[in-house]
Amino acid sequence: MSRRPAPDTAADSATEPTTEPATEPATDFVTAAPASKPPKNRLSPKKLLLSKWTAVSPQNREKHFLVTRVIEPDPPEASVEWVELEAAHSRRSMRIAWRELLDGSRWRQGWV
Repeated sequence: MSRRPAPDTAADSATEPTTEPATEPATDFVTAAPASKPPKNRLSPKKLLLSKWTAVSPQNREKHFLVTRVIEPDPPEASVEWVELEAAHSRRSMRIAWRELLDGSRWRQGWV
C-alpha cells in the first residue's frame, strides 16, 4: 500500500486568519468525590440477577461474587430486600440486603 503525502496546510493557514475562541475550563462535568467518601454504586434491584461484584476487602480468598438469586418478598407488592451472592472461588452462598451493594467502600460493580 502506498501512502499519500499530507496536504500542505501551511499555505492554507497563511491565507486564512485563525481566530480561536477563548475557552474556559468546563466546570459543570462530574467532579471527583472527596477522598474520604467512596463512590456510591448505582443499581436497581430489578437488574441485580446474574450481576458480578468484587469485594473491596476479600475474606477467605473470596473476592469475586455473582448474584444468583433475587429473593422475592411474600407479598408481591413489597419491594425486594435480599439477594443471594455466590463466591466464584468457593461456590459458598450468602444472603445479604441488596442495599449493601450500594456501599462503594465494601463492593465494586463487576469483576475488578
